[in-house]
Amino acid sequence: MADKANIGILGASGYTGSELLRLLLRHPRVDIALLTADRRAGQAMRDVFPQFSPYALPRLVAIDAIDWPSAGLDLVFCALPHGTTQAVIATLLETAPNTKVVDLSADFRLSDPEAYARWYGHAHQAEALQREAVYGLVEVYRDEIKGARLVANPGCYTSCAQLPLIPLIRAGAIDTDEIVIDAKSGMTGAGRAAKEAMLFSEVSEGFNAYGVGHHRHMAELDQEFSKAAGRTVVPTFTPHLVPMNRGILSTIYVRGTAGKGPEQLHAILAEAYRDEPFVHVLPFGEMPHTRHVRGSNMTFIGVAKDRRPGRAIVGAALDNLVKGASGQAVQNMNLMLGFPETLAIDQVALFP
Repeated sequence: MADKANIGILGASGYTGSELLRLLLRHPRVDIALLTADRRAGQAMRDVFPQFSPYALPRLVAIDAIDWPSAGLDLVFCALPHGTTQAVIATLLETAPNTKVVDLSADFRLSDPEAYARWYGHAHQAEALQREAVYGLVEVYRDEIKGARLVANPGCYTSCAQLPLIPLIRAGAIDTDEIVIDAKSGMTGAGRAAKEAMLFSEVSEGFNAYGVGHHRHMAELDQEFSKAAGRTVVPTFTPHLVPMNRGILSTIYVRGTAGKGPEQLHAILAEAYRDEPFVHVLPFGEMPHTRHVRGSNMTFIGVAKDRRPGRAIVGAALDNLVKGASGQAVQNMNLMLGFPETLAIDQVALFP
């Protein structure tokens, strides 16, 4: 690998694409060589996001106009909508097989193509690539990510539930039949496309559940919790939309096993994440706030007592655009390209 890697961002005009660019502009080991946005093809990035006015960046191009073999890219971030990504990545890796890919869509997260078809409503279009894809939750799959060509960046909701729960499931410390995840996300989790339901007057001063009983992220949770437990796990999960720009807060209700109480669960999490740069376990009894992780790649986790014996309340907070998407994607890139894992994503949260 040269001193600097040539990087492309597909779907640069969306929130996760622009967040990738924001983070990568301060990365000392990358050059931004390609930016795509089909509807905005031909425009400058500053025309879409004026905050990038001071920076010399390539103009936006349409994906169909790219000659992958001659593009000379070391790694591509794919921030396209699910359902469109499999065919794009299949073409890219067929014609430029030495290029690495971090996919931020849901198209390669589910290892079972039948499960993908069931949850997303169409057949998987790149099953051979699915078999080599590595799920990109760094704190769980770090070693596999280092040698991967294709990494499926996890979902924002799922990251905010898997990080606090997987160590507890692996330790056999909680009853996996009694996991309840109550999660809330800011508006950027719905993407940047114009939608009537996302207008300011439609969401301001309101708060609602959605995808109740059948949200697509359930498939990810089922998959990763079942792997951790060694048996089928089907948690209860309900997402909510909150009229704020950034952030996810998960409030999770669990029952300890074999006499393990909240203090023991806290100790397991504290030990699991003792040396992790981007997961911080708060002192026992404290709960995380979304504003304390805003703009950072951090996940804060807290554990508190439930008033009922044997039960505990586990809280987790992250920025859905950073650790829940683009920051985690850069963390994956750093591992895939042999860079220090924390490079360019170690910023402290913005407050207030």
